[in-house]
Amino acid sequence: MTSQSSMLDAEEELSRSAPEFEPGIPLETEAEKPSVSVPQFNPPSFNPWIIALVVTMGTFMEVLDTSIANVALPHIAGSLSASQDESTWVLTTYLVANAIILPISGWISSVLGRRNFYLGSVILFTAFSAACGLAPTLGMLVIFRVLQGLAGGGLQPSVQAILADTFPGNKRGMAMAVYTVAILCAPVLGPTLGGWITDNYSWRWIFYINIPVGIACAFFTRIVLHDPPHLTAARKAQKGKPLQVDFGGLALISIGLGALEIVLDKGQELDWFGSTFITWSSIIAVGCLLGAILWELHVDKPVVNLRLLRERNFAICCTIVLALYTALYATTFLLPQFMQQLLGYDATTAGIAVSPAGLVTMAEVPLVGFLLSRGTDARRMIAMGIAMITLGTWWLSHGNLDVAMSDLIWPRIVQVMGVGLTTVPLSTIMFRFLPGDQTSNAAGIYALVRNEGGSIGIAISSTFLQRMAQTHQAYLGANISASNVAAMQAAHALGGAVGGATPDTSYAGLALVYHQLQRQAELLAYMDQYKLFAYVLLGVLPLVLLLKRPPKHIGKVELDAH
Repeated sequence: MTSQSSMLDAEEELSRSAPEFEPGIPLETEAEKPSVSVPQFNPPSFNPWIIALVVTMGTFMEVLDTSIANVALPHIAGSLSASQDESTWVLTTYLVANAIILPISGWISSVLGRRNFYLGSVILFTAFSAACGLAPTLGMLVIFRVLQGLAGGGLQPSVQAILADTFPGNKRGMAMAVYTVAILCAPVLGPTLGGWITDNYSWRWIFYINIPVGIACAFFTRIVLHDPPHLTAARKAQKGKPLQVDFGGLALISIGLGALEIVLDKGQELDWFGSTFITWSSIIAVGCLLGAILWELHVDKPVVNLRLLRERNFAICCTIVLALYTALYATTFLLPQFMQQLLGYDATTAGIAVSPAGLVTMAEVPLVGFLLSRGTDARRMIAMGIAMITLGTWWLSHGNLDVAMSDLIWPRIVQVMGVGLTTVPLSTIMFRFLPGDQTSNAAGIYALVRNEGGSIGIAISSTFLQRMAQTHQAYLGANISASNVAAMQAAHALGGAVGGATPDTSYAGLALVYHQLQRQAELLAYMDQYKLFAYVLLGVLPLVLLLKRPPKHIGKVELDAH
């Protein structure tokens, strides 16, 4: 009872400075304002939609770079005289650097100012993109990718915080719709665009294309973006005082998240705990992250404010986002592989097959934002969205080796439509009961949870795919023996179709039967993965019932959309 009471007290303390807002209801007049001092919305000097488009441009560029290099790895390895395994560090190091910078981006914004931090991130990301394209060796490319990941990691949470402070409460749903289009479409377009550029030009151009976009984004950011008054006031209050840096928390979080990302990205490749490197990386990750949690909860000015997770809505929404992106990235990883390995599609065709889902999302998400601005209950939309993702994922689990392309496109469309229907409402309800000065900290935690969900999903799917394929192959292979008349008849029939001498036809027939057995085992393994993630999504659906909704009275909030 004491523990439950303390949790409720902590939640009430966090909620106290967060005024309430109901989408679709006009903001109060001066006479109706509450007597409590709360952060007030200050209209920006530029049209907020111009600001939204400018900052979203940078985020799209950064998210695109997390997936665009995937299909270019063989070309990178060949061009730089490296093995395929060595070339995968181009991806791993970028993700490690991203994971380190995401949770501490809020603290960096408070020190440098959000405008300076975002502008600096764009400039450095563009410069290191150019350096990646010019890299003469794999070692130099990996170093530049680390720097590129550190520079770009703060863009996503910065954009979320910028949108929260730029738009009034009843318009933030539409603003987040624009942001959601960017973060959902970029990973879908990345492999297709990367494959086309690599095939027609050079792998170096997947980095060079960031240069004009980055220059344009930096130019317009310098003109239109300014820090909100509450952040400016906080920096002025800190001016002249010694800077207090949470070095302990910074070190624990950086090492722990870096080690965790290496484990997730390289675990399957190195046979997980059969590898000494992965075992020690896991020990370091667990030890540092547990130490970071204990440290950050007890230090006065933590680099990552984990106390925000005491607020129920924020904690539940982070849990839902983690499961959502685990399933989304896993199926995004599995579907193109399934089409290429078992259905015989080339990389470009497989990319085109998953593209319609991104196009549908671009049309759907603004509608979702409009409905939220009209007062639709965000919790109902979240529940409907999770149900749609679950349905689309389960639909994929009923595939076979004779499916047409349309049989894969439609489940994917249903799945991604569910993602659009879930993420924007989650954004309007996730931070609603948090203090207004915690915008950047909360956005950093949210972005970290989302990215780690993607890494976990890919790690789980790649591991279970291989192991379940082996399991199904063992079960199916047990029925193929000399005593199984049906199996032997199939082998002779297939061998006869090949032609040649009788002994040769027998061996050829058995080889063809075994080949079909392997394909069926892999098919069953893919279907098992889709079912697994459908169960994961179904498991988080009841959490929607625990979400709070503010009372329907007039007010405003500084954090209702991320």
